[in-house]
Amino acid sequence: MIDTSRLPLEAWGRRWLVAAQGWADRSRLNGWAFEFLWFGLKQAWACLFGGAMLALILGTWLLWPDDGPVSRYDFLVVGAVAIQVAMLALRLETWAEARVILLFHVAGTVMELFKTAHGSWLYPEESVLRIGAVPLFSGFMYAAVGSYIARVQRIFHIRVRHYPPEWTTWVLAAAIYVNFFAHHWLPDIRIALFVATALLFGRGWFHFTADRKRRSMPLLLGFFLVALFIWFAENLATLGRAWAYPGQEAGWEMVSLAKLGSWFLLMIISVVLVSLVHRPEEEPR
Repeated sequence: MIDTSRLPLEAWGRRWLVAAQGWADRSRLNGWAFEFLWFGLKQAWACLFGGAMLALILGTWLLWPDDGPVSRYDFLVVGAVAIQVAMLALRLETWAEARVILLFHVAGTVMELFKTAHGSWLYPEESVLRIGAVPLFSGFMYAAVGSYIARVQRIFHIRVRHYPPEWTTWVLAAAIYVNFFAHHWLPDIRIALFVATALLFGRGWFHFTADRKRRSMPLLLGFFLVALFIWFAENLATLGRAWAYPGQEAGWEMVSLAKLGSWFLLMIISVVLVSLVHRPEEEPR
């Protein structure tokens, strides 16, 4: 077994961490600043898949030539596959997590096919690697959410209290997914789904470690903050013309805040799917 503490980069990292923690211990304000910085760095590391995809989208939007050898969307498909392979090869994701992320990809692609057929959004550029009107890279955007949920639980050592019975979360997730389709013909029960989510998860808390102390946060607040972050990322992705909502065809405008509710509900589906490989663990008292 290799003694990683003797590797130059590992040794430098350990020295930096000891020095930084020494600075953080000098005052309460320093401690809060260091913990906030460490929280942000860990969140960025957890978002590696999604961040790399967003960088590809924005980079190709700015730099991809009109007469390129392949279409920009097809390049995004190849890039997304390369990111996923690298995540597995470098052991940044486990194979069990990858199988669940594949479920995100399939569920997301099915939704994309349905929603684009009903004009909810469109993909304005041509490509070869697509199913109908949906380029294949789109499924990786859903997979990126699954990757984040799986990785953040490991990176922050997340445990929970008052997590609802798992069968109830599966029923809720199924109802949310069905409503994404059924509301085109039947009454939209989104408000009822929000109420059900609040009733199930309202008593629950996350417990996590950003630096050295255990912190806690209500489950619902955590879901909302992640949904808000995804909404910001979606604005950047539509700015980069990865896809376009009605009203964005002629020129970019901010994504409606109503989409924030959709992302919040998608978070519930995401958490439930990831629970297949990361079952909610109770925080010790």
